[in-house]
Amino acid sequence: MDSPSRARGYFLVLGAATAWGALGLFYTVITRLYALPPETIVFFRASLSLLMLAGALALFKREWLRIQRRDVPHFVGMGVLGLAGTYVMYAYAVNTAGMSVSAILMYTAPVWVTLYAWRFLGEGLGWYKGLALLLAFAGAALVAQVYNPANLLLNLAGVAWGLGAGVAYGSYIIFNKYVVRRYSAWTAFTYALVFGWPALALTQDWSEVGRALATPSAMFWLLGLAIGPSLGGGLLYAAGLKHLPASVASIVVSWEPVMASLLAFAVFGERLFPGQVVGAAMIVGSIVMLGARDAANRPRPVPAVCTQKEVDCEILQDDNGG
Repeated sequence: MDSPSRARGYFLVLGAATAWGALGLFYTVITRLYALPPETIVFFRASLSLLMLAGALALFKREWLRIQRRDVPHFVGMGVLGLAGTYVMYAYAVNTAGMSVSAILMYTAPVWVTLYAWRFLGEGLGWYKGLALLLAFAGAALVAQVYNPANLLLNLAGVAWGLGAGVAYGSYIIFNKYVVRRYSAWTAFTYALVFGWPALALTQDWSEVGRALATPSAMFWLLGLAIGPSLGGGLLYAAGLKHLPASVASIVVSWEPVMASLLAFAVFGERLFPGQVVGAAMIVGSIVMLGARDAANRPRPVPAVCTQKEVDCEILQDDNGG
């Protein structure tokens, strides 16, 4: 994979992490103003995203809605285990274990992805990737303030939900990586929503769904949630996976909690503590480390064999980086 393609992948995945970092803003506003439960919010997040995305493809790119029968199990896994599993288990983890513990358990996903990609996808497991993984994981823990006893609400059910969310998120990345090798990012995300939606529907209190539908201002915020973090993040991430190994993308996307903290500081005036700043620096360091390693390992052009005058040869070598 060439260097410009890898650089594009980094930018796309960072864009996805930035979009997903805004999820907390929408969840906070919707919960505070309308007291909708997490399951209802994620249901509308998926439903509205699916309606807009499938509608756009049906109108303008109908061929992108065609998939081969042999790939259906991968789309089902991506939608049910990955998307719906992450949405639901993370919501329950927050309710039972608190935001900080849930966040750090969720970000065990890069560990599972890296190990799976090493064992089954043939991706390398060098020392630099292990160090970047450790930095990103420790940084996410600091950003989530896991060191603050007031943020810790440890119980077996909460830990199980949180670890389940991490595994589900990891499976989403793995299935996504397989799918985008054969289909566009739009197709991948559309069918993840198609197959994930029924699983989300099973968790619903339909009286809460009806209450949201009857409240136009709530639907405005839910529509913003679907357009921005959901569609924007999902499409950017799937596109980024076309250019990056799954294990690298799973580490780069750990920028998400940093962005969430920065937005909470800017919009809600939440204080940024020194530990969070250090954690953010560690996550940035892990991403820079991966990028620098990629740049150092990029293929160098092979100088052409000189058959002309020596001066022409030297010019040719200079043009090729020789």
